[in-house]
Amino acid sequence: MPVYQSAPRLLTERLVMRAHRANDFENSFAMWRDERVYRHISGQPATPGTAWQRLLRFTGHWALMGYGYWLVETHGGEFIGEVGFADYKRDITPPLGNRPEAGWVLSPSAHGQGYASEAMVAALGWLDQMKTDPSTVCIIDPDNTGSLRLAQKLGYVQDCIGDYDGQETVILSRPRFG
Repeated sequence: MPVYQSAPRLLTERLVMRAHRANDFENSFAMWRDERVYRHISGQPATPGTAWQRLLRFTGHWALMGYGYWLVETHGGEFIGEVGFADYKRDITPPLGNRPEAGWVLSPSAHGQGYASEAMVAALGWLDQMKTDPSTVCIIDPDNTGSLRLAQKLGYVQDCIGDYDGQETVILSRPRFG
């Protein structure tokens, strides 16, 4: 597998998926402050510090793991959101193991337009070609019906209801294709 120090550039019909840059902070921070974004993820609006730490985690994953998160924008340069894979070493029951954990978050202005599906199909296609892991996982708040539908569309199936930070969470997995 090639070693990636930063996110490779991926193009879809409508989107550009690229590495995060420091000047992406304001767009990412604004997205993570919107209640429609954080309510099913952290339950808390981002602070400047948590938003900056997230951006650093997203870029650091590439150097340490060979995969990570992409910044997603339209071909015209409009910020859409962030998608990708991580290994957060979560204290979750049952444990996720060392499988890449998929995630997606889009600005509310981009919701309902198929962007998350388009970006994640590209991200999963890239990962399926690069990694030898037998599967990926994702965790989703049981009340986040939109993300649960998207996960199923992407080929994820529910493994169980787990416990993460005292909250029920749906744990799903997807076999590697390719």
